[in-house]
Amino acid sequence: MATKHHVSAVIFDLDDTLLDTESVTRGVLNDFLATYGKSADAEKEEGRLGQSYSEYAAGIIADYGLPLTLEEYSEAIFPLNLKSWQKAKPLPGVRRLLKHLHKNGVPLALASNSEMRIIGQKILKLEELQDCFSVVLGVDQVPHGKPCPDIYLEAANRLGVNPSSCLVIEDSLVGVRGAKASGAKVVAVPSLQTERQHYSIADRVLCSLLDFHPELWGLPPFDDRIQGALPMDPLYSNAHIGNVISNNIHMIVAGEHTYDSVPGQLSGIVFGRAKLEPHGVSKVVVSIGWDISPPAVGRVMHICFLDPCCNAKSGEPLELLLVGYIRELQSTGSTTSQALSITEEDQSIARDALDLPAFSE
Repeated sequence: MATKHHVSAVIFDLDDTLLDTESVTRGVLNDFLATYGKSADAEKEEGRLGQSYSEYAAGIIADYGLPLTLEEYSEAIFPLNLKSWQKAKPLPGVRRLLKHLHKNGVPLALASNSEMRIIGQKILKLEELQDCFSVVLGVDQVPHGKPCPDIYLEAANRLGVNPSSCLVIEDSLVGVRGAKASGAKVVAVPSLQTERQHYSIADRVLCSLLDFHPELWGLPPFDDRIQGALPMDPLYSNAHIGNVISNNIHMIVAGEHTYDSVPGQLSGIVFGRAKLEPHGVSKVVVSIGWDISPPAVGRVMHICFLDPCCNAKSGEPLELLLVGYIRELQSTGSTTSQALSITEEDQSIARDALDLPAFSE
């Protein structure tokens, strides 16, 4: 890939860019509103992505007619959110990218629309990765939050670089707009993949940070693939076997909690092991993507069993442990079924990789 840009520093958003905070707090608002006899409106909540906390909270109070001041709402919801944040984990590709950039001496900043007291609680879930950042900024440290450019301009200033030489990585449209307004280059990893068409103002739109190529930005390239495969933080999930697609490939039927540990920002060809009763454990390749054609908008997963003795049947419960990543899905111009196709090469890479210590331990 030819280098398109040269950047000297990278600025990251926090929520749903580095940490999967949205998935772990998804039920908190509903539980809170239920005490007032109300329920969350999914469309309204999607529209709040990336807002500053004060703007977000004020919107909640107004939209649901809560008899609370901003301070009362914040005091009541904070302990519920705090408990949920303890379950947050780094998103796929985050650990790899932060360690790589930090090791290569690339200055890193974190710029969040959350207040510093909230960032202080969330960032703990990054564990040792929080030490990669030389600058950490919250919305309460600048005059205006995103989509204003203030926080990116201040982050660049504290890093000692020109904003135009910064690369910002964001998940929300609010954040992308603010970053572009600062003059920085922007990579978007939408937390709502069904809204990808609205992110055209970003310089590049990815499904996951596993697809990030540093060399496109003049940064040191990765060198951590092992025989065509990339180790990733293990993801464990439950589901059911669905309809047969071909001889050894089936649909996966998601259960209520299937995607709790398979975040929306993961898309592509992955592999690992699957446990089926009474067939035992099999090596598998899984394709994960999105069907955005109405009315069937949602996640889609296909599974390919690599062990010939595994005769999976529709409806059987399935336990998945995903440990490696192979590639992005095929062109978005293809049909969902074509994009999710698992090739012979994918199967060969996964079969060989799962015999290696990096993927079998």
